Amino acid sequence: MAAIKKAEIERTVQAALMAHGAQAFPAAEVARAVAQAEAAGNRICGLYYLESYCKQLQTGRVRGDVVPVVTAPRPATIHVDALMGFAQPAFAYGLAPALDAARQFGVATLAIGHAHTCTALGYFTEQIAHAGLIGLGLTNASPIVAPPGGKTRMIGTNPIAFSVPDGEGGLAMQFDQSTTTVALGKITMAKAAGEMIPEGWALDADGNATTDPTAALAGSLVSMGGYKGWGFGLMAELLTAGMTGGVLSRDVHPLKAPDGPPHDLGQYYVLIDPSTSGAFMDRLEQFKAFLEEDSAGRMPGQHRDLADPVEVDPAAWAQAQELAGIDA
Repeated sequence: MAAIKKAEIERTVQAALMAHGAQAFPAAEVARAVAQAEAAGNRICGLYYLESYCKQLQTGRVRGDVVPVVTAPRPATIHVDALMGFAQPAFAYGLAPALDAARQFGVATLAIGHAHTCTALGYFTEQIAHAGLIGLGLTNASPIVAPPGGKTRMIGTNPIAFSVPDGEGGLAMQFDQSTTTVALGKITMAKAAGEMIPEGWALDADGNATTDPTAALAGSLVSMGGYKGWGFGLMAELLTAGMTGGVLSRDVHPLKAPDGPPHDLGQYYVLIDPSTSGAFMDRLEQFKAFLEEDSAGRMPGQHRDLADPVEVDPAAWAQAQELAGIDA
């Protein structure tokens, strides 16, 4: 592994994106998200995506030169049209007005429409929590999940993220998880590594359980908890497509494919001011104290540390430098 400073990862990724057609601001926002993912050990959402970003900039599958358009159809309803650009700059444009609306009205929504994949959804809800509000986020993706008992891909992994502030500018809790048993990226990485996958992750094209990642990618992923996970996936599907104007998962081509129509995905966020109840932070502290009575008890995301320098995959780092036009 190569130890690289987080700031250097950001600079390199931004340079790579700009070298392939992105303007400075969207490139910087995407680079910050990539570096954060790497620092958190989330390689699936880090440098692993950079080559596809660059190729899709060149083919026009993602726009790197657009300025997101922010509107407020209702006082506490913020909508951002990403104009087929990256999700990260679109969120950056919408976050401040959404925070203001939530602080004024207690609850606000932020809908990002016509966007590229956002990769790590918790990266966004975490920003809401760092601002002192509770953040709930949902998104959809390319179709890879069949209904329980079925074989037809209908929805994506459709992640849900939830971040809670600690009242001191940090996180008291955070989870970011797909509504499938496992994220799609873990299967694609297993295939690339020539490894098998555990039973229970996926089905082949005939609807049978498989441990072969190639068969899994030709089949479908399994919803976590069967019908329960399927229900959460549908919730994410309807809110992110219906409330943002993005497309259904069925109409999204593979996220990393260089060619094809823009992703046109939606991300939907609910921002909640915990001070409106007068009791939230107190109940949070009560529960944390209760949880600590069990030696195994911890809040999801608790004591989460970001590495700096970051241990990155040497091959991925070499590719990033090449895409940025930097001599290794």
